[in-house]
Amino acid sequence: MAIGVALGMGSGQAPLSWSPAALSPHLGEGSSTNLPAGGPPPLVVDKEAPLLLDEPVAKSKPSAKKTADNSPCFVCHINYQDEELAHSHVQAGTGCVDCHGASFAHRNDEDNTTPPDVIYPAAKIKGACQRCHRQHDVPADKVIDAWQKRCHQKTDPESIVCTDCHGHHRLAIRTVRWNKITRELIK
Repeated sequence: MAIGVALGMGSGQAPLSWSPAALSPHLGEGSSTNLPAGGPPPLVVDKEAPLLLDEPVAKSKPSAKKTADNSPCFVCHINYQDEELAHSHVQAGTGCVDCHGASFAHRNDEDNTTPPDVIYPAAKIKGACQRCHRQHDVPADKVIDAWQKRCHQKTDPESIVCTDCHGHHRLAIRTVRWNKITRELIK
């Protein structure tokens, strides 16, 4: 019986009056029914029931697959939640903070004028990716094919960066820009 119904509350009814006779089936054998009329029912404690506080807390098994938590970043950068590069890295256990630092000042800046702890000018992208990806495991002809499809405007192979082919790890529309070398806000 639900408490609100037992007390007659919340249904527009007046509170029920309690009688010892009505409670006797619920009190158990040998319980006293010397209760004041109209009072609440007694608290009945089953002394044989185990106390849950005495039981050890069941530990959850660690996930066999480590994933990263990018939720603090997705507050503003929700577009990266389904972005191929970010998603594949999360599944491998690498999150935004692994490349861009914890960036607490950036995350807490509601004016969006503070850059992340680490930002990458084009010349530094390859080196950053190679910290984990030591070599390119795609045949050269496939690299050239992807280059021609995704960044055909770049004619110098030295100007190509990993993110030209892997993901779209850039905001399509920026309201704020920083100089990626000096970290200064570009007005």
